Amino acid sequence: MSDLKQTVMANANAWLNGNIDAESKSAIRHMIEQDEQELAESFYRGLEFGTGGLRGIMGVGTNRMNKYTVGMATQGLVNYLKKVYGDRQQIKVAIAHDSRNRSAEFARITAEVCSANNIMVYLFDGLRPTPELSFAIRHYGCQSGVVITASHNPKEYNGYKAYWDDGAQLIPPHDKNVIKEVEKITSFDDVKFEGKSELIQIIGEETDVLYLDQLKKLSLSPGIIQQYHDIPIVYTPLHGTGAKMVPRCLKNFGFTNISMVDEQATPDGNFPTVKSPNPEESSALEMAITKAEKEGASLVMATDPDADRVGIAVKDHHGKFILLNGNQTASVLLYYIFRKWKENSKITGKEFMVKTIVTSELLIDLADKYEIESYDVLTGFKWIADIIRKNEGIKTFIAGGEESYGYMIGDFVRDKDAVSSCAMIAETAAWAASQGKTIFDILLDIYLEFGFYLEGLISVVKKGLSGAEEIAAIMKRFRDNAPAEINNSKVILIKDYELSIAKDIIKGTEEKIDLPKSNVLQFFLEDGSKISMRPSGTEPKIKFYFGVKSALNQVADYQRVRAELENKMEKITVDLSL
Repeated sequence: MSDLKQTVMANANAWLNGNIDAESKSAIRHMIEQDEQELAESFYRGLEFGTGGLRGIMGVGTNRMNKYTVGMATQGLVNYLKKVYGDRQQIKVAIAHDSRNRSAEFARITAEVCSANNIMVYLFDGLRPTPELSFAIRHYGCQSGVVITASHNPKEYNGYKAYWDDGAQLIPPHDKNVIKEVEKITSFDDVKFEGKSELIQIIGEETDVLYLDQLKKLSLSPGIIQQYHDIPIVYTPLHGTGAKMVPRCLKNFGFTNISMVDEQATPDGNFPTVKSPNPEESSALEMAITKAEKEGASLVMATDPDADRVGIAVKDHHGKFILLNGNQTASVLLYYIFRKWKENSKITGKEFMVKTIVTSELLIDLADKYEIESYDVLTGFKWIADIIRKNEGIKTFIAGGEESYGYMIGDFVRDKDAVSSCAMIAETAAWAASQGKTIFDILLDIYLEFGFYLEGLISVVKKGLSGAEEIAAIMKRFRDNAPAEINNSKVILIKDYELSIAKDIIKGTEEKIDLPKSNVLQFFLEDGSKISMRPSGTEPKIKFYFGVKSALNQVADYQRVRAELENKMEKITVDLSL
């Protein structure tokens, strides 16, 4: 018997002999007798509690999301909280969940394990957007929080994201320390599953109102919204939590002409109308665009199941809906916000914005224009939140974003927030309308002033047991044999975030990168192109990000220059053998 098969059988037998329910035991026996492949996938390892928490396919087994893996993760988190806070105070944890199958069940199990360990729990009475969980942690003075979500993953998945007392996802040292505590939980008998109802406080509408009130304070043009309150907007929550809060937030801002995609308005963990509930994928917005075309709407917005990301479609000069990518939406949104801060005399020299390293360099150009300090951080909003925390009371965070459709405005939520983003995107559309323009016009204005930045992304999926090894081999190949040129343009700068080194090829010098180590490589080319590569932290894939740039001298040149930039990206991918 191979070592792998021995491991699988040892893990499966441990569960069969453990204190688990009869239904789970029956499922394990069925896999042993009928489905060897599924048995291997379910038991070849433990579901890894990474720096963000858990994410995996739902089912029975050590490598699956189920009541036992959720319970063990929660016990580990609880044990760490007790180590940090001891008996000095009543430890409090806020818990929320999205619309996925079994999310409510996993949230309840999390609440019961916490309360069984004498921790006070604030449990939402139903599904809520992830950013509202971040808000609740801060509002209720919690030491931690958990949201049950797998973001935009396929329907088979669910996940478990852990937060710290600032409302942000875990970062060092807490992430690694929680992982150590979770890894110590090796038996179901280590988990206290019997909850204490007196320690579980159900929260709901009162928290919604407080959250919405804070969001409304972000508005920078209430007068313009009054004038253009009826701009036609089509919104879809893609069967997720956005249905609960996004329409309310838009109405709270003053927008009155909001149309929902009825077929996608009901929360449903099977996501029956889409291939994937991911607003980054064009197919997810098809129904909304069809509705918008019928109703004569000018703006389409779609949020993912936990409502922390938003994708948008706007009309071009031919009246056709086009999708904006995450970099474009971030650019338009921040351009509007920065301009209004300047016009409203709110910029004092102590303001800043944060973006991730794989996000468009255009955001730095925008910040420089308005004399706003900018920071580059690793991928993930927890790092944006970390910069906010470090500057608390010293500088003012205006906004931040990442290319993967996540944006954050203001600092009362410490995670990407599609609820506030939808409202501020709608406000940007109203502001554009007040000038006789559209969001597409604003994007072209930006390109005319700062240059035409275009970005692309290729994800190479490597599933199964061998996937991680293949991804590691790809990174090693580029790290050990860095190309001297790509698409006939010299590589002038290499940033290796695993080694924390930025290598200037022209000068022959090296500088230390002052960020946590991360398995990311970046190549900057002489022609202004930027190529980044990194394994995904949540999915079995490696991501390649491309950024190219050219001057745009007049609007009439838009299509020609775009085609040239797309051709350049295509040549880069061919040169890299992707």
